[in-house]
Amino acid sequence: MKKTVNTFKQAKENGEKLTMLTAYDYSTAKLIDEAGIDAILVGDSLGMVCLGYPDTLSVTMEDMIHHTKAVTRGAKEAFVVADMPFMSYQTSVYDAVVNAGRLIKEGHAHAVKLEGGMEVCEQIRAIVKASIPVCAHIGLTPQSVNAFGGFSVQGKGEEAAKRLIEEAKAVEEAGAFAVVLECVPEALATLITQQISIPTIGIGAGAGCDGQVLVYQDMLGLYSDFVPKFVKQFKKLDSEMKDGFRAYREEVRAGLFPAKEHTFKIDETVLNKLY
Repeated sequence: MKKTVNTFKQAKENGEKLTMLTAYDYSTAKLIDEAGIDAILVGDSLGMVCLGYPDTLSVTMEDMIHHTKAVTRGAKEAFVVADMPFMSYQTSVYDAVVNAGRLIKEGHAHAVKLEGGMEVCEQIRAIVKASIPVCAHIGLTPQSVNAFGGFSVQGKGEEAAKRLIEEAKAVEEAGAFAVVLECVPEALATLITQQISIPTIGIGAGAGCDGQVLVYQDMLGLYSDFVPKFVKQFKKLDSEMKDGFRAYREEVRAGLFPAKEHTFKIDETVLNKLY
């Protein structure tokens, strides 16, 4: 059955955990969808894991629309959320609504996600007023990496923790249907989850959240340059893939591939006429 914003609402009400993974292409989205994952995030993390950028800041609207279109073609049941890239919503409320609309109209996403708390509530309200569901994102917000001075756990001090609670309540009040909590102490994330009525989706925020999200390359061991503390590698596919690539290389060099069973035949009488 097709997942919707009501899936998130009902899961929170029923105490059922939500699952979300990233995807950036048709074939991966299709596999995730068939595995029964509730939601797919077309994350601006594609800048790092697909496009080779050092961070997410260089990702454009065109990048996001291109990859979102591919994902929505493969996701038949999963709810697809598309990230709004850096500077697509910070510049003005007008820009935020227009760019969110492009992700829905051109990318065929079901919802958008944007980073920030109180400072983006006006954008959240306007986007929701335009009938576009919004997932908020607080805690460690990668688009603010330069302001943070790097990637670090957020909300560890008293004032910072209080601010995160206030931000969660603010994005809920602004109309967000869910909020991602990234790199937040587990006890704080659990407290936030208890104090708001919309689902919390954790990444590095512990098991007390209403759901979890991971970058699929991380959890399958495909992106091993750096493995964050909060990532569990459910499979280690990078070594298996490299083994497969090497085996292909060796069989081609040895003349073992393609074998007869991988080739097509031509009638000998036709072949004789070609000489």
